[in-house]
Amino acid sequence: MPLTTSKSLFYYLSVFIAGAIFAIGLQVAAMVDPNKVKGFLDVSGLWDPSLALVLFAALVVFSIGFKLLIQPRIAQDSTPLLSASFHLPTRKNIDKPLIIGAILFGAGWGISGLCPGPTLVNLVHFDAKLIVFFVMMLLGMQLAGLLKR
Repeated sequence: MPLTTSKSLFYYLSVFIAGAIFAIGLQVAAMVDPNKVKGFLDVSGLWDPSLALVLFAALVVFSIGFKLLIQPRIAQDSTPLLSASFHLPTRKNIDKPLIIGAILFGAGWGISGLCPGPTLVNLVHFDAKLIVFFVMMLLGMQLAGLLKR
């Protein structure tokens, strides 16, 4: 999509700002630290519940924003500010690919302490482990796409 209109430029600027806020939030909450994440996932050992507070706070902010800003626009058949339509999930069934994908994602997250968002934020450190994780994540996404076909 070319950057020819002010709306498209505003769209990309808003995406950048949202991503920056997300990255700063991950950094402030220490969700970019694999040891912090592993401590949260270690419910049978020295469990660190602090990330549960971060997740809860995000859920509260999202719920309020959705209820006050998004839901009324959907009910009025209005459109979002920066898109032609809302892109809401339509599938509600739990199928085999969803379960397998969730297990693989959870296993990778638990083993490494990394997930895609924090990995992208941490790439600025040029840590070899993070770069390898990121490359393997991209390869895994490509492989999943090939297997789906």
